[in-house]
Amino acid sequence: MSLVLASGSASRKALLTAAGIAFIADPADLDEDALMAGLRARGADAVQVASELAQQKAAAVSRRHPGTIVLGGDSVIGFDSEYLSKCATLDAARALLARLSGRTHLLVSAAALAKDGALLWTHASPCQMTMRDLSPQFLDDYLAQEGTAILSSVGCYHYEGRGAQLFDRVDGDYFSVLGLPLLPVLAQLRKEGLLAS
Repeated sequence: MSLVLASGSASRKALLTAAGIAFIADPADLDEDALMAGLRARGADAVQVASELAQQKAAAVSRRHPGTIVLGGDSVIGFDSEYLSKCATLDAARALLARLSGRTHLLVSAAALAKDGALLWTHASPCQMTMRDLSPQFLDDYLAQEGTAILSSVGCYHYEGRGAQLFDRVDGDYFSVLGLPLLPVLAQLRKEGLLAS
């Protein structure tokens, strides 16, 4: 039995590949902005938003792959009572990083498994991310070095690389910071019989 990843995230693909998991990627095509707006209107917190998005992705893609277990994932940043989205431009990334500089934000990565449109399991992992004070000179260099690749990350950082330089402290699971609560996912895949126990 194979696994389908309902995500186009390079980070999630890399985590599964490094862990030796065979999968195919079939990204979900949901209107995430509309879903987030609806959740925000209902007063959902970052954990609920990330969980719901992961569940929706897994369920939607599982309908395209009958009889197959589908893994959905999502990461959401909660900051100043709002949810942050990916930036479209490097100027927007600069503005976001300047806002996050010297402050703590909540990064939540959630995962869900579904089969034939039915949710099997979900897990959310909140991480407290404390950025150091970032100088304008550092931001200039960081953005020049990282380029548009950071626009694929909700917080404009790749923590496994140069993005680690942005932080003074991180409280939470390393894999979840990268976009997927990998250890709980692996444990559940074993329970589902997709991995040897």
